[in-house]
Amino acid sequence: MLDTTALVHEAYLRIAGVEMGSDEQRSFLAYASRTMRSVIVDFARKRQAECRGGDACIVTLTGDVAERHPAAADDIVRVHEALEELAHIDVRLAQVVEMRYFAGLVEAQIAQALGVSERTVRRDWEKARLLLSRVLSA
Repeated sequence: MLDTTALVHEAYLRIAGVEMGSDEQRSFLAYASRTMRSVIVDFARKRQAECRGGDACIVTLTGDVAERHPAAADDIVRVHEALEELAHIDVRLAQVVEMRYFAGLVEAQIAQALGVSERTVRRDWEKARLLLSRVLSA
């Protein structure tokens, strides 16, 4: 049997193997990125809610375990909220961050999905990082 990760990867490979037009592929990558962002943020919010009460046991991670621990739920929700603000300034910047941060796409994939050059994606990424760092540090 396949585990969840293997199943998702196999499904994606089969979908990606289907002949899609460039517009269909752009729409698919944009939709997949938004969906992944939604799943991650919902999961982070659920973890936050669980940490606020109940019989939760608080554990402090040290050593190697702390280094391998994924981003904290609070950080994920803060990035999500900052992306909402960024989308009001420039939708494409928010899409670039969404595709890179939440979906793990590389510059070439993002460029293809958005119909822009890789250089434009790099500029957008740098600009978005600058704007997000300002919002997140406030």
